Amino acid sequence: MINVEALFKVSYGLYIVCAGDNKKGNGFISNTFFQVTSDPPRFASCCSKNNYTANLILDHGSFSVSVLHTETPADIFGRFGYRSGKDFNKLEGMNLKYGETGVPIVMNDAMAFLECRVIQTIDMDSHWIFIGELIQAEVIDETLDPITYLHYRNVRKGVAPKNA
Repeated sequence: MINVEALFKVSYGLYIVCAGDNKKGNGFISNTFFQVTSDPPRFASCCSKNNYTANLILDHGSFSVSVLHTETPADIFGRFGYRSGKDFNKLEGMNLKYGETGVPIVMNDAMAFLECRVIQTIDMDSHWIFIGELIQAEVIDETLDPITYLHYRNVRKGVAPKNA
């Protein structure tokens, strides 16, 4: 027996993961981004194969991660978590920076960001795990606290979208 509530006891941060370039880009809310090695610094990002951004990561070979804070407004989660980039340009009107690889980086409500070049892709049936080598990282605001999925679920009363 698997009690799904036990899975909510493993908490992660919430991030905007982006891919693409200045012509075509997209992003999604992720709670599965984590460091896997420190020397060299490598990170993993997990993405549903049904997610529009997954193909952009595969095509462009890089991704960015915007670290969100506890006061991130609900419209950011709505834009990047509950709407498909197939039907809506999520990056339009956003404050963007482009990384060394050309990947878009969402600066709105980001307290830090990281940029990774994909060095390995692992097929996990319904999802891809992208392993990226860190090529750029910056702290934007040290005074903010990062939001966790536990905070989002318990304090903000948020729920995960279907592709999570």
